[in-house]
Formats: sequence, structure tokens, C-alpha cells
Amino acid sequence: MQTTFSNKLFYCLLVILFLLPLPLGANRPWAWSVFQMLIFALTFACVYHFKAKPLLGMLAYQRILYFWFAIIILASLQIIALPSSVVALLSPNAELLQNSAGASRFYFSLDIGQSVISFFKLLAYFCFFCCVLMLVTDEKRIKWLLMTMVAAGTLQAVYGSFEVLLGLEKSLVFGFDVGNAATGSFVYKNHYANFLMMCASAGIGLLVISLQKNRNASPKDMLRAFVSTMLSSKAIIRISIAIMVIGLVMSRSRMGNTAFFVAMTVIGFISLYLIKNKSKGLTILVISMFIIDLFIVSAYFGLEKVQERLVQTSLQQESRDEVVRDASRMIFDYPLLGTGGGSFYSSFPQYQSSEVHNFYDHTHNDYLQMAIEYGLPAFFIIAVMTIFLSYKALRPMYRRQNSVFKGSSFACSMAILGMLVHMTVDFPLQAFANATYFCVFLALAMVINSLKLKRKRRKAN
Repeated sequence: MQTTFSNKLFYCLLVILFLLPLPLGANRPWAWSVFQMLIFALTFACVYHFKAKPLLGMLAYQRILYFWFAIIILASLQIIALPSSVVALLSPNAELLQNSAGASRFYFSLDIGQSVISFFKLLAYFCFFCCVLMLVTDEKRIKWLLMTMVAAGTLQAVYGSFEVLLGLEKSLVFGFDVGNAATGSFVYKNHYANFLMMCASAGIGLLVISLQKNRNASPKDMLRAFVSTMLSSKAIIRISIAIMVIGLVMSRSRMGNTAFFVAMTVIGFISLYLIKNKSKGLTILVISMFIIDLFIVSAYFGLEKVQERLVQTSLQQESRDEVVRDASRMIFDYPLLGTGGGSFYSSFPQYQSSEVHNFYDHTHNDYLQMAIEYGLPAFFIIAVMTIFLSYKALRPMYRRQNSVFKGSSFACSMAILGMLVHMTVDFPLQAFANATYFCVFLALAMVINSLKLKRKRRKAN
């Protein structure tokens, strides 16, 4: 039974989650600083509330916590002053640069200020991850978590789409220039598109939850249930998904749209294979997502412009491949502990070739940037943890019978795959709101595997 204080903590988590994207995707120092303080405060309150439980009530999740601890320890080594001999042993290039600059203190990081900022971000992600593990303890809370993300995504989609449709030159809230691409309260359209992809994943998961309840009914009943779902109060979820797809397409983000449709397609067909005794409503839903979203809704709100951008894109027009090529050399110079979290923008100019004319503060490939900034050991740990959580996200579709777990499994799997696809050519994890939402899906993947159903008490006759 949930306590009143536990409920209050859970509502605080939902409020933070809903507000996160509003101030420019929390991608400004003042914004992420405010949310870090809120997350740390929520974490301290959770620690106090669950202090009597083994491992703060996270005993079932201790294996995944070991991954987090290893990553945090490696990141902390970058910002600790060490003897020059130690730095020279593990990162000779870092010691050489700092020694030539006459440094009195030696670090593994080449930009200690940015690495400290990145370290506190990492701590905030870990704390929010733990808060989800501690507070999401039943089916009702799982649905509330997904609905909060749907509400946040729908608000962003409405706001971003209307700014473009109304032809505004300046955004209504922060006064940024508004072009022909929707960005919502974000500044960068690809961050906006990535955020909508994750929120739409949560919405589709909620639809799968609603369609799984009558899996033993006849085909006629299944069709009736599907139509009823589309026309009932639950239709608001389907409408919200349609709105988010409109906002996603109007962002004109090539990889944002590609990641969404690839993730929806792949996970949709995987779900048809994994889910036992599945309802025919699920099959109809997967097909309807293609027909309604791809061929009808998107056709009226700019999908052809996204297609044109994809066709017109070439390696000659883009310099990102040269950036990846030049940046890759940094891994060989700093293989063990990297250049330091957040240090890419200040360290890359030393490797930038004459073929790259623009200033790049990110690699446009989050995989490469992680390996450069945190080193290969940390990158390997992150990769193994992500693979493990991807498996955990898919597993409930096959192993668990409850519809909430199956629908949540669909949402987590789709969000994780969409993020992994988008990360290949962009940097969605560099936005604080996006990275936090991604951590929520990772944590939820653990919850839906370990959470035990509570037996309903039978009423006495």
C-alpha cells in the first residue's frame, strides 16, 4: 500500500518530468541547474523515505546500479587533481598539454570546468533514474508516468506546430527566431524531434495497454474493442499521438523522423512476434500507425519536405563525415579516460582539418563523442548497460502476461531503439531534457521486469 508521502514524492517526479522540456529543453546552464537542484532534492527526500528498506528499495535493481557506479567513478577520475606522474601514465597526451601550459594541477580532463558541469549532469541522470526505480511501484504509477510524457510531448507539438502554421517570426515565449521548421520550446529542431519521438513512444505504449485487455475475445469482439478504443475517451491518446507526429514531421528533422518510423516499424513487428495470445487489435493498431500517420497525417503537414531533404543530402554537401573522421583520431590519443566530459568543443579544433570550415561543438554522433570524452572503458560499460537494458525492455512482451507491462515494454523498446538510431548522426543526449527522458525509459525497462503484481482481495460474500 502506497503511503501519502510516497504519493507526494511521485507527483513531484511527474511535475519535474512535465516541466523539464519547457525552458529551452533545459539546455541552458540556468535551466539545467534549476532542474538538477530539484532532482537532487527529490532524491534526498526519497532516500529519507526509503532509508529503512534494503538498498533504498532498489535491491532488485542492484546489478544495473553497478554499471552506473562504474561510469560515475570513471567520470569522477577526470575531475580529480592527481600527481603529474599518474596522469602521464594513463593519459600521456593530457599530461603533456597541461605541462606545456604550465599547469600547477593535473587532470585527465582537458577542460576541467566543462567536465565538472558534465559530472553533475551525470549525477542528476543517475538520481532521476533511481527515483523512478524507487517511486514507480505499481501499474497505476506506470500509466501515470507514460501519460505525463504524452502530455508533455503533446504540448510541445501543439506549440511548435502553431508557431510555424501562424507564420510567426519570433517564438511566443523566449523570442527566438522561428523558421519553417517547428522547434517548440527547444532551440534545436533535432532535439525537439527526438523528444517528440520518445513521447510518441509512450503514447503508443498506452494504446497497446488498452488493446491487450481483451486478448481472449473473438475477432469480432476485438474489432469492436479497437473501434471503441479509437472513439472512446482513450481516443485522446490516439489524437495526441497524431498531433505529435504532425509536430515531428513539421520539425523537418531527417533523422528525427527516420528514427521514429524505423523504431515504430521494427518494434511493431517484433511485438507481433513476441506477444503471446495477442489481440487482433494490436495487429490493427500497428497497421493503422502506418496508414494514418505516414500516408495521411504526414502527407498534409510536410513529409514530402523531409523526403526532399533526405534525397538532397549528400556527403559532398555535409561536412559531418569529415568531422567524424577528424574526431576519431582523438580516441587514439586519449583511449583510457578520454578528454573529459563536455570537452569536445574546446579540444576538437586541434584535430580539425582544413576541409571542415564550420565550428562544431559536438560530433553529430553521440557514440563517438562518448568514446572521445569518457574513454573506451567507460564507453564499453555504457554500451553493455544499454544492450542489457534493451533486452530488459523487450523481455516483458514475451514473458509477462499483464497488459500494462506489455504496453510499457513496447514504449520502452521503441524509445530506446529510436534514440539509438538518432544518435548515429546527431547529439540528442546533449540536451538535458532528452537525456533525462531517456533515463526514465531505461529505468522503466527495469521496473516492468521486476515489479510484482499485487493480488486483489476478494470481497466477502
